[in-house]
Amino acid sequence: MRNVETRVVNDAMQDVAVGEVGEIVHRSPHLMLGYFHDDERTKASFEGDWFHSGDLGMIDDEGYISVVDRKKDMIKSGGENVASREVEEMIYRLPQVSEVAVIGLPDPKWVEAVTAVIVVKAGQTLDESAVIAHCAQHMAGFKTPKRVVFTDTLPKNPSGKLLKRDLRLRYA
Repeated sequence: MRNVETRVVNDAMQDVAVGEVGEIVHRSPHLMLGYFHDDERTKASFEGDWFHSGDLGMIDDEGYISVVDRKKDMIKSGGENVASREVEEMIYRLPQVSEVAVIGLPDPKWVEAVTAVIVVKAGQTLDESAVIAHCAQHMAGFKTPKRVVFTDTLPKNPSGKLLKRDLRLRYA
């Protein structure tokens, strides 16, 4: 877009290399001035004079940016970063899955254990071992869920956005 600068950076505000994951930040005279009556949030969101979107992305060798996940949804498991969205997309390949949310839950060994919360389609059956085996076959071991929980519905706000923080509280 015109008059918008966009970068993908690490936590030190350094540009990441092609193929590396970082936070997408923007700078423009057209951006918002800040959050209404929330100076702390405004200050945090505009650290280093760039707006921090909270989206994690990757730049390809042609300069295109792909969104990988939300920064707050990144799971740190066993010293590795796991994009919850990547695990969710793998689980959605199972035909029995209606909805899935992948979250990190506190774990003494892994720091956060990759946990899948799944709504199974009506009339279908699915068990934890099948989900774990499916993921283990197609993904690195550290990305494979350590735990699978089945539920009837996933919590959402009035506009339909999934509330992962509610799931973290419920299953922690």
